[in-house]
Amino acid sequence: MHSIYQYQEFISDYLLSQYQVKEPKNLYEPIHYILGLGGKRMRPVLTLMSAEIFDADYKKALPAALAVEVFHNFSLIHDDIMDDAPLRRGNETVHEKWNLNTGILSGDAMLILAYQYFEKYDPKVFRDLAKLFSKTALEVCEGQQWDVDFQSREDVTILDYLKMIEYKTAVLVAAAMKMGAIIAETSTENANLIYDFGLNLGLAFQLQDDYLDAFGDPETFGKQVGGDIIENKKTYLYLKALEFASASEKEQLLHLFSIHPHDNTEKINSVKSIFNATGATSATQKAIQDFTLTAFATLQKISIDNEKKEQLQSFGENLMGRKV
Repeated sequence: MHSIYQYQEFISDYLLSQYQVKEPKNLYEPIHYILGLGGKRMRPVLTLMSAEIFDADYKKALPAALAVEVFHNFSLIHDDIMDDAPLRRGNETVHEKWNLNTGILSGDAMLILAYQYFEKYDPKVFRDLAKLFSKTALEVCEGQQWDVDFQSREDVTILDYLKMIEYKTAVLVAAAMKMGAIIAETSTENANLIYDFGLNLGLAFQLQDDYLDAFGDPETFGKQVGGDIIENKKTYLYLKALEFASASEKEQLLHLFSIHPHDNTEKINSVKSIFNATGATSATQKAIQDFTLTAFATLQKISIDNEKKEQLQSFGENLMGRKV
């Protein structure tokens, strides 16, 4: 087993080895740009880690790990367009740096490039990886559509929201881990358990992302703090605030989520105050902890030695302690 930093280095080195100057440059330069912005590369790290957890050489998992990273960044380009987001990882988003059409087309190309990395595997492993990837990619699109739909719906429940973030975010974390298991050719039971571990960790991760969107440090978060509030997104924080709010707090929150002021500073501060006053903030933090603990409980059922379980748990704990 290697450290997270080492896995990140392996992925960066492999990404650089795959770099090719290709024409048309306006298709490929935005792809190199978004991939070059880095980030923590959590999902591909999980693919390499999972392969080694089940006694395979991490090098064998590099193509699948890069497929996951390329797909994830494809989804970010298109999400940023849909959200009209100005920043990604502290830098200009692709559609801001180039234009909308470039963002759409370069994103489309990334989806196709992601699939090509599976061609490096033997037929059986290729089939299993491609089958899981296709299922996951479609679920991510379904989750994104629910996210959009929720903005105009007034009947969104906590269960609706959890299903949406499961599809939009958690299934890719889960699939990244299961890919490592598939490449290592471990048992079906182990592969399914590592998927469940990743799914619960992914749910906790997204809930924390929602929390940091409202309460993160603008210097380290890398995205526009309060973006979900500006977009009137019905996050876990918002839904819990509605559930716990007094009549006057509910009326104020509904009003704030119906307006698009020119300057959003006052709106963001007012909404955050309601989140804190109603107990929605602490309820969200508890939900993050609950999903993390469920992930750790699943971990105990996997047929690997205790040292490897401890390493996976340590990774989960570090992830949940993040500030960005």
